[in-house]
Amino acid sequence: MSDIKAQFEQAQIDVKTLSERPDNQTMLKLYSFFKQASEGDVTGSRPGMMDFVNRAKYDAWAELKGKSQEQAMQDYTNLVNRLLGR
Repeated sequence: MSDIKAQFEQAQIDVKTLSERPDNQTMLKLYSFFKQASEGDVTGSRPGMMDFVNRAKYDAWAELKGKSQEQAMQDYTNLVNRLLGR
């Protein structure tokens, strides 16, 4: 796992070098992969209907319930590499 963890940490640095901000759907994927990789399954209660941003984030993370942290690290790394054209 240490190899994927190192790649994941490098991807966190690399994502900051993107020339332009990804679209909202891609940002939600990055967010959900990161949260699943670093914290595991979603916790807490779902934000209210009027809290659109946090509700979308919660829902995106909740979709990954049961995915291993290692797989989420790999998915995050793959997405960052794709955004960077690698």
